[in-house]
Amino acid sequence: MEQDVCIAVPKGRPREFCVDQALTAALMVFWRRGYEGASMAELTAAMGITKPSLYAAFGNKEALFHKALDLYEREKLAYMSTALQEPTARLVADKLLRGALQMQSGTSDPKGCLAVISTVACGAESDSIKADVATRRESSRGALVARFEQAKANGELPENMTADALANYLFTILQGMSVQASSGASCAELGELVDTSMTVWPTA
Repeated sequence: MEQDVCIAVPKGRPREFCVDQALTAALMVFWRRGYEGASMAELTAAMGITKPSLYAAFGNKEALFHKALDLYEREKLAYMSTALQEPTARLVADKLLRGALQMQSGTSDPKGCLAVISTVACGAESDSIKADVATRRESSRGALVARFEQAKANGELPENMTADALANYLFTILQGMSVQASSGASCAELGELVDTSMTVWPTA
């Protein structure tokens, strides 16, 4: 993990703050409230800094969100890149689904997916947020498609099953889990969804 960086508060104020800690606090606010629902007052209060300090360290609210999304992917979605290293398509899917389940089962983080929560709530004025989330999602989906194409070449999948369709299917389940978790679904209910999904997983 990168070393914490402390930034002096502007205009002669003697207090310093830790950028990494402030960004983590901002992530929690965005995750609970979504991009549009997170007010500057709520963000600065959680981060323990003033508006000028936020602008000096992170830019505007939109830039802060992009940095928070970077942190979210790096720390909360690390299981996704790990899953792609599994030796079979079935194990890749199982690792992805159970990684998502474990994240939703945690007690310290908000429920649901930050990207899903933010894009669902975004209006036309937040098109750049939607575009960033869509680009990141497509990058992840592309990596999954490539992995499933390799699995199909290895004879793991039915002839009539495309890697693209299978990746879309899995991403739909992952997004559905996120929406259900944010709506109050229990860990047991989400676990049943994972088990059912793996029961019907296609094989050659």
